[in-house]
Amino acid sequence: MNILDKIIAHKKQEIEERKSLFPVKLLEQSIYFGTDVLSLKSYVQRKDLSGIIAEVKRQSPSKGVINPKVDVERTSIGYMMAGASALSVLTDKHFFGGSNEDLKEARKVNFCPILRKEFILDEYQIIEAKSIGADAILLIAAALEPKRLASLARFAQSLGLEVLMEVHNKKELEGHLNPNLDLVGVNNRDLTTFEVSIDTSLDLASTIPSDFVKISESGISHPRSILDLKQAGFEGFLIGETFMKQGRPERACEKFIQQINRLEREESDNYLIA
Repeated sequence: MNILDKIIAHKKQEIEERKSLFPVKLLEQSIYFGTDVLSLKSYVQRKDLSGIIAEVKRQSPSKGVINPKVDVERTSIGYMMAGASALSVLTDKHFFGGSNEDLKEARKVNFCPILRKEFILDEYQIIEAKSIGADAILLIAAALEPKRLASLARFAQSLGLEVLMEVHNKKELEGHLNPNLDLVGVNNRDLTTFEVSIDTSLDLASTIPSDFVKISESGISHPRSILDLKQAGFEGFLIGETFMKQGRPERACEKFIQQINRLEREESDNYLIA
């Protein structure tokens, strides 16, 4: 049993507990449930922003504790001021130390798209995502059968939420593509070995249909990698650990984006000279 299997087994139990504690009718009374969402897809494609989806992540199974006492308000505001296109917030508590309260806190102080980073297996979690102020959800191909993933994606879109599908390889991509997706993300982390390489994104780039916005996730630790990924057709870049392992994640994000901008200017200048 790999880590994803363990997470899914625990999540199924957790979902049933939450259904009894917070019925759907209660979730639908949230102030966020009837409000319009912001388009993650559109913000990622904005030319005046970096394309970075900056993540709030306290810990992970592969890295352990990263930043357990992160100030969500300060960090999320700082990310957006630094030029991030959107936010990603981990809401899984058992494995990642997150919570729905983290996402609510980010929603309260930011006007930007927020991705709920969660292991979604049930329509209940999608209703829950809408109720806490999320604009988009993540559906992980490795965790869902193709028909189930398509059904969940369709349900999410019926609530106005956008859908980012995450894949790890070509088999997952080809088996799970469906018209109810908005974005397709390539996770650069191997779930069995935890090894990370952006080559995973680069190798899959040409096989992702142009109908979907391409997102590269995990293991992006150098500004130069962003340029390589853009060249391959990626428009969004989900980055968590690179920022979160610093004492002030928002400052790390600001520096990272400044370095990207500098590299792009240098490349542009070199092109003009040539």
